[in-house]
Amino acid sequence: MPLEDLVTGHGTAEAAVDNEIPERVRRTLEDYLHERLRQCGELDPAVAGAAGELADFVLRGGKRIRPTFAWWGWRAAGGPAFGRRASTMLRAASSLELIQAGALVHDDLIDDSATRRGSPTVHVRFAEAHREHGYTGSAEDFGLATAVLLGDLALTWADDMLHSAGLPRVALERALEPWRAMRTEVLAGQYLDMLGQARADESPEAALRIDELKSASYTVERPLQFGAEIAGADRKTLEVLRRFGADIGVAFQLRDDLLGLFGDPAVTGKPAGDDLREGKRTVLMAEGVLRARQQREETTLKLFESSLGDTELTGERVRLVREGLERLGAVRAVEERIDTLSRSALSTLHTSELPEPAVRALERLAVSVTDREA
Repeated sequence: MPLEDLVTGHGTAEAAVDNEIPERVRRTLEDYLHERLRQCGELDPAVAGAAGELADFVLRGGKRIRPTFAWWGWRAAGGPAFGRRASTMLRAASSLELIQAGALVHDDLIDDSATRRGSPTVHVRFAEAHREHGYTGSAEDFGLATAVLLGDLALTWADDMLHSAGLPRVALERALEPWRAMRTEVLAGQYLDMLGQARADESPEAALRIDELKSASYTVERPLQFGAEIAGADRKTLEVLRRFGADIGVAFQLRDDLLGLFGDPAVTGKPAGDDLREGKRTVLMAEGVLRARQQREETTLKLFESSLGDTELTGERVRLVREGLERLGAVRAVEERIDTLSRSALSTLHTSELPEPAVRALERLAVSVTDREA
């Protein structure tokens, strides 16, 4: 049912809309991508085929976290749940998923990841297609180049979708502040992530700064601000949402780091230990290395250092790294940091004057993105 068809002011209808945001985002993206693929088909069937792989990637997975936080930034600032303004807001929020798609395609390429959401990554998929068709040249180079182009295409379509969403000019101008900041911050975080690996920087402070830029701002804080700015939020509301978002965003990434090493691949969509193979200096590993040095556990320290960046890392070595992190208290330290950040975020939320149902919804979101079973 279109948002415009719901009866304004009906509490049950509001709840129905609020609870269906991920599915509404998926349908909004499906409609938008259908039209863009039609345009690609007019250029060349091969272009439509490649763009279709991108569209499939966007639509087949993901929890729609960023558009959902944007929606609740909108609702927290007084934005309506339905009506024409809400429909426009939903289209604008859905564009965040295209930024995410572009970032993931490029991130997988940088990290040379083989799978994403349980399927081959884009560069792997196109390298395989190159070999299947017997094309000339390097299959790996073809996959790499195609992934760069499709990631760029996703970022281009994100801009197009935002600017064609139908926002009033003043609302769009307000939204562009977090939009621009978010894109710069996530790229800055990605660069620092690469630089940290190249420098073998193992400090928890460096890892935390990457989390703040690459994940917290991009996943929670800026999407909340984005939605709130579109609604015309006052300074006090924006401050509350940004404080809440900064804390929950870091807690989300810390949980993601733990799941990357201890989670079920059937749930995470990636093999356990991929962060180790990619040489990522997460806060979890930084805590482990620091504690191994402090406690003079030379054997464990060598295990940690030799495992980081080892592309041939075995499941048995991953198990030993897990045991070492648990024994040294690194896992407990990260869990405690998640709890501290979550409590801080919820305190900010509960002492604010944000309206219902936004407070309850943001509380549920905070729990869901930092949950041990996510």
